[in-house]
Amino acid sequence: MAASLRLWRLKPSRILRCSVASGFSSGATAGSGQQPQLEKLTSTRQQDGIRHIILNNPKKRNALSLSMLKCLRDDILHDIESQALRVIIISAEGPVFSAGHDLKELSSEQDTKHHIEVFETCAEVMTLLQKLPVPVIAKVNGLATAAGCQLVASCDIAVASEKSRFATPGVNIGLFCSTPAVAVGRALSRKVALEMLFTGEPISAHDALLHGLLSRVVPEDKLEEETMKIARKICETSRSVVALGKATFYKQMALDLDAAYKMTSQVMVDNLTLKDGREGIEAFVQKRKPTWSHSVNTACK
Repeated sequence: MAASLRLWRLKPSRILRCSVASGFSSGATAGSGQQPQLEKLTSTRQQDGIRHIILNNPKKRNALSLSMLKCLRDDILHDIESQALRVIIISAEGPVFSAGHDLKELSSEQDTKHHIEVFETCAEVMTLLQKLPVPVIAKVNGLATAAGCQLVASCDIAVASEKSRFATPGVNIGLFCSTPAVAVGRALSRKVALEMLFTGEPISAHDALLHGLLSRVVPEDKLEEETMKIARKICETSRSVVALGKATFYKQMALDLDAAYKMTSQVMVDNLTLKDGREGIEAFVQKRKPTWSHSVNTACK
């Protein structure tokens, strides 16, 4: 198999199962000596290739506590290689998408080891989103601040209602949003990102769209419909082709222009060897709808 065809495949990782927090089962039982179940902080459902992951702790403004991050990670990774999974949508209950980290976890009552675990787990989740073989869509209907804004910026696509707002307000409480700045600074222009980081002031959904944080802004009553339109359109395509394309996109963005073209040219050649690469072109020539296998295997010559 050509190297580029392996770009999207996830390496095995240790994940904390969070069965109470999701619709997925971990197999752990009480008294088994396994990792205890976590508080229910997310909910999930999957239908027709679309997995919905909902941040479900509105009383705490859907804070990305360590438990929330671990549940989110588990929900994302569950059966990730299944051909039945085509796209993930991350949304939230309540008026706040996410207010970022739980500041109680970052107080002096917790030791440095705990603080390190919080930020390392958060970074793992954020980077994981771009390594997945399926697209991830943020569906935002409210305020997203600090690590919550980071989560939106880390998704492949972001759709928000007109009332949504986005901010990195850590500077106002003496904790600069350095880790959110990694994702925000790559999604927005440098000067807009730095104004957000230096002032902590929120920006509107329309400004977030203008500056690149969002893919589109829609009326609140159209948010579900418009998000699902995107998800369903993705489901009409080949999973293996999308997986290869997504991995290639993020890899080439880190390269200089010449290296990017050299790498992507080889990927396109390799793409032609995929079963679905062949099927798509043959279907176009024959003026018929393609029948996708979603397989990463190459076609026989």
